Amino acid sequence: MQKTSARLLTLLSLLQTHRDWSGDDLAERLGITPRTVRRDIDRLRELGYPVLAFKGPSGGYRLAAGSQLPPLLFDDDQAVALALALQSAAADTTIGEDAARALATVRQVMPPRLRRRIDTLQVTAVPPPGSGNASPAGTPLLTELSRVIHAREELRFDYPYDTTRPAEPERPRRSQPHHLVTRYGHWYLIAWDLDRDAWRTFRADRIRPRTPTGPRFTPRRLPGDDVAAFLTGRFRGTDGSSTDWPCRGEVLLNLPAQAVAPFAQDGIVEEFGPDRCRLSLGSWSWAGLAATLTRFDTDIEVVGPPQLTDAFAELAVRCAEAAGTTRGQGNRGAGS
Repeated sequence: MQKTSARLLTLLSLLQTHRDWSGDDLAERLGITPRTVRRDIDRLRELGYPVLAFKGPSGGYRLAAGSQLPPLLFDDDQAVALALALQSAAADTTIGEDAARALATVRQVMPPRLRRRIDTLQVTAVPPPGSGNASPAGTPLLTELSRVIHAREELRFDYPYDTTRPAEPERPRRSQPHHLVTRYGHWYLIAWDLDRDAWRTFRADRIRPRTPTGPRFTPRRLPGDDVAAFLTGRFRGTDGSSTDWPCRGEVLLNLPAQAVAPFAQDGIVEEFGPDRCRLSLGSWSWAGLAATLTRFDTDIEVVGPPQLTDAFAELAVRCAEAAGTTRGQGNRGAGS
């Protein structure tokens, strides 16, 4: 027979399989009497595990959700996965500190064999570019946003664009919150804006909720029915129903494909001879696409469409005007 402590862990592991167990089945699996099973169940309850009993010929037990967090039981692979996930989350500006503290707690109670595995699998989570300027949304705010999304309650909130200055008095935004997502170090709330009658994406760290919340609502259908695709599309200038760029063109560059590919982002690069390549690239505007293509610092031949050719012409005029302004200022400075 197992020692009491080891037997309790085995019993807890069985109860965590999300099924109902009869007292006789547990007794047979553990090699003990039904009476001992009842005593072990009582010991688990004393430790904070909410084990429910149900009536039947032999009685039965089920592990339910409790009001407090009891000690948790993980197998080896679960413990390693949890530690790696916490290491990755440590770069998040909102939950990074909590993740680091949780990792220290988990590591402290790990047996030596698991601690060695974790120490040899150190992960350095590098924050995405620009995330260092992100204001932490804060766990309480994320929890409240998640609550109103789950409860399907309208949310009223102030939304200052400059969080370093006091918000000017204005009418609060009214929205039907739908999803809370994270992208490149920032948290965003996807919601239906009731005043503008359109979908909007709000930076969570700028949201200042007002109380009380509004009435319950029936959720609308998100364009495309895909949260990740919707957010990607919105950042690319579409209505969220498509992830493709609204402007896409093709050019020939006097550079080998291997020299262009590392800087093409989500573009398509094809060889077009030993020292030339075809590049298909997208952007939020034709002017933006033309400007992006000029950074390759080589001769460019437009394949299409005509809007891209027009954008290059407009960009050339602007650049010439900017160059003329700079030369004029330099000449004035030299003669003064």
